[in-house]
Amino acid sequence: MQVLKTIRITQQMMSLIRLQGQTIGFVPTMGSLHAGHMSLIEAAREECDVVVVSIFVNPTQFSKDEDLENYPRDIEQDKLLLERASVDYLFYPEVSEMYDGADATAFKLPEDLISWGCAPFRPGHFEGVAQVCAKLFNIITPNKVYFGQKDYQQTLVIDRLIKDLNFDIDLRVMPTVRERGGLAMSSRNKYLGKEDRKSAEVLYQALLAAVKTGSLEEGRHIVSLEPKVQLEYFEIHDGVALLAARIGDVRLIDNVVIE
Repeated sequence: MQVLKTIRITQQMMSLIRLQGQTIGFVPTMGSLHAGHMSLIEAAREECDVVVVSIFVNPTQFSKDEDLENYPRDIEQDKLLLERASVDYLFYPEVSEMYDGADATAFKLPEDLISWGCAPFRPGHFEGVAQVCAKLFNIITPNKVYFGQKDYQQTLVIDRLIKDLNFDIDLRVMPTVRERGGLAMSSRNKYLGKEDRKSAEVLYQALLAAVKTGSLEEGRHIVSLEPKVQLEYFEIHDGVALLAARIGDVRLIDNVVIE
């Protein structure tokens, strides 16, 4: 696996790959890799000639009161996992490489993407996601890009970004990977102790109950029975039941598609 740290060299490498007629599968991440990320990489490995993973904790998608500095980072472990997964290139830039310190071009997203779900609770978050993904897509020029269904609202933002800016990219949304008790895999799960992790399993249980009964109130009731879990929202959007909740300082999201 080759580690690339500059935009210029990365663009040169990707251009050479495209000139050779090879397809590029791209998995953008913020690191602290887990089985969910690895499932995306596996899909990219199966579908594309060359697999590129980025690790970049993007500051523009964190607000001032969020956990940017505390976001879990373990680059050496991440590199080992990527090498074992036969990843071809890791794009691992510094913040100064991606943003030169001046005010960067910002995105304004349409209300139908940011008037629900996580957006009201994380103002500016999805605008930051769109900003960094547009930059990454221009740098990597992938044929296919891979995201997880767990980040449902984010996948809608990326889908709109690709269409509105005419990126020639196939968006692949892969199923959520879960721990044994049903908790959706997340880098932030590392912050959860054993008891908190058990408490967090109620989120998936509540989603399943809401889907089965057709009642959000039933799902909210199930969450309310777990005192450690503080619900932010529980709603349905375009046939997907989704929620966010906090356990202490740890914010978790999940969703289930209504069949």
